[in-house]
Amino acid sequence: MQEYATASLLTLSASTTNKPIISSYGTIPLLVEILRDGSSQAKIDSVMALSNLSTHPDNLSIILETNPIPLIVDLLKTCKKSSKTAEKCCGLIESLVGYDEGRTSLTSEEGGVLAVVEVLENGTPQSREHAVGALLTMCQSDRCKYREPILREGVIPGLLELTVQGTPKSQPKARTLLQLLRESPYSRSEIEPDTLENIVCDIISQIDGDDQSGKAKKMLAEMVQVSMEQSLRHLQQRALVCTTTSDIPITSCASEVSSK
Repeated sequence: MQEYATASLLTLSASTTNKPIISSYGTIPLLVEILRDGSSQAKIDSVMALSNLSTHPDNLSIILETNPIPLIVDLLKTCKKSSKTAEKCCGLIESLVGYDEGRTSLTSEEGGVLAVVEVLENGTPQSREHAVGALLTMCQSDRCKYREPILREGVIPGLLELTVQGTPKSQPKARTLLQLLRESPYSRSEIEPDTLENIVCDIISQIDGDDQSGKAKKMLAEMVQVSMEQSLRHLQQRALVCTTTSDIPITSCASEVSSK
């Protein structure tokens, strides 16, 4: 019976009109309880319903009051990182870490930041967008407090990949987060340009452990290679356009102008 009720709320919560009505009946704490004690399917439907409800401005604070992040993290740890469930979990986390209570809850939960980093590495494009958004929000709110917990979970390789292969929204967020994760977030002098490579080299020099550092260096080399290949393709395309344009007879162009 619980599964049917949760599934019904999930369907109803998709409607913008229904969102404030659903929360007015006190259903948000009940959905969080299902997230704690429900069946596997009920938990999935519950987090998706909460995700839908969170897009209404008044509902997000109500969700936050129920302290759902430990339960969301538990579900995120067990689900496939490329699943729709992971996407909804990360979307909720991204919204909740906009509040100090949400950030504190995520970093206090064992494996909380790591779970987000794993989605950043292995999730769908939309999930990765939510994951990098959540980490960036945390670092921007208090860089000194959250920089180390984020770096500790080996986030650099995933961020490097996002700067090249992420969505149009993910790429600038990844670059900004890499900038904040440096020892100094400020730009270098003109003599030593503040390129992405320099930013990452700064970070790599501070990472403990050969595995993380080696993986990050390899990702950096691959990122530079991909960037060079993209630039070469762009130049080739421009050269092709120029060649094609030069092949157009001038007389035909002149005749077109005169006929107008």
